[in-house]
Amino acid sequence: MELHLSLTIASFSVILLIFLFQILIQKRAKTSKNQNPPQAKGSWPIIGHLHLLGGSALPHRVLSNLADTHGPIFTIKLGVRQALVVSNAEMAKECFTTNDKAFASRPKSLVSVIMGYDYAMFALSPYGEYWRQVRKLATVELLSQRRVEMLKHERVSEIRTFMKDIYKSCLRNKEVEDSDMVKVEMREFFANLVFNIITRTIAGKRFSPGDKEAVEIHAVVTKFFEFLGTFVVSDFIPSLKFMDLGGYVKSVGINLDVTGFVHMSPVHKYGFAKVAGQ
Repeated sequence: MELHLSLTIASFSVILLIFLFQILIQKRAKTSKNQNPPQAKGSWPIIGHLHLLGGSALPHRVLSNLADTHGPIFTIKLGVRQALVVSNAEMAKECFTTNDKAFASRPKSLVSVIMGYDYAMFALSPYGEYWRQVRKLATVELLSQRRVEMLKHERVSEIRTFMKDIYKSCLRNKEVEDSDMVKVEMREFFANLVFNIITRTIAGKRFSPGDKEAVEIHAVVTKFFEFLGTFVVSDFIPSLKFMDLGGYVKSVGINLDVTGFVHMSPVHKYGFAKVAGQ
């Protein structure tokens, strides 16, 4: 009788422990679920919310409308990938300060492999030991306070040239238009300013407006950024990578030798020689 009672108590205790353990697991799962940002409604199978961003409305307007519905922080699905959308300054600050390591990397993409020479390009490489070392090198050699002060005269020189070129353009346009009010296309002037600051910083060389080599490099850089901004289906739906929808891989393969021109240009070679000499 006593043995039967002991077995009954032991069985009841085991069942009670299992029941309590199950409640604890469910509670933790519920708490974890509540901590995750809500996912925006309207997701479709396979493509997620891509159809919302591919319409006539501008993407930032679409995200703004979703923020009005779901709050300042929510997630959307871009194919198989999940993206966090933050529209609050304080939350954005948390992302880039307290949780900066979680947001330090970049998602893998076809452009990073092809145009970035298999993640060798610093700006396209994922967060890791290689990225940290190259970032350290860039900080010490280009962005340190000492380096910035050393190159200050080059920036000042370029800005002075920039202002003189604008003034000369105004005088030419004034003669042509015969008016005190003249129009100046600033885009080209700013492009030349930034371009020459970069080339003088890296290679110690500047280009005059219309220089043949400068025009070629400008064209290459423009083509490069066009490829960077191209929507590639396989980046969001990897299972379709073999199809090369849109012919992106083929197009990049044809133009890759053109983009490689930057790496073989005299500016690039001189830059390496300059660094090696130091």
